[in-house]
Amino acid sequence: MKNFDPLSFILHSSLWLVELSCKSEYAILALLEMATHYESGEPMQIRQIAAQQDIPDRYLEQLLATLRRGGIVKSQRGSKGGYFLSREPRKINLFEIVECLEGLDVQTYQEDIDPKNLDSSLLEEIWQEACHVANTVLQKYTLQDLREKRDALRQLDIMYYI
Repeated sequence: MKNFDPLSFILHSSLWLVELSCKSEYAILALLEMATHYESGEPMQIRQIAAQQDIPDRYLEQLLATLRRGGIVKSQRGSKGGYFLSREPRKINLFEIVECLEGLDVQTYQEDIDPKNLDSSLLEEIWQEACHVANTVLQKYTLQDLREKRDALRQLDIMYYI
C-alpha cells in the first residue's frame, strides 16, 4: 500500500470532497517563494514572485492585498518595495492562509436532529467530520514545512540525475 502524503493530497487533490481552489494554491505558492527568501529580510516584488511561480501578475496582486489585510504578509513602498512575510515561515500554517482567502471554518454540527431529515443529518455529520479532518491537516503544516519538503524533493531530484 502506498504511503499517504497529506500535503500532496491537499495541494493536488482531484477529489470532489477536498479540493484546493486555484486562489489558495497560487497564494500558497507565492508565500512559499517568500518563505524561501525570508532570511534575507528583503521584500519581493510581485513580478519576481509571479515569474518564479508562474502566476499572473494582476491576480497575484489581488491575492497579496487580501493576505496583507489578513496579516499574513506586509508590504513596503518605494523603489525597493514589495511584499514579505509578516512572521517566520514556521509560524504561518496553511489553514490560516486558506481561511484568509476563502473564509473557511468548520461549522459546528447542529444537535437538533429532525427525525424527518435523519438521512440529511447523517450526511451533514459526516461532512462536518471531513471538514474538521481537512482543517486539522491544514493547521499541522506550515510554510516552513513546505519549504523543507520542497528542498528535500529537489535534493532527491538532483541525486537522481547524478
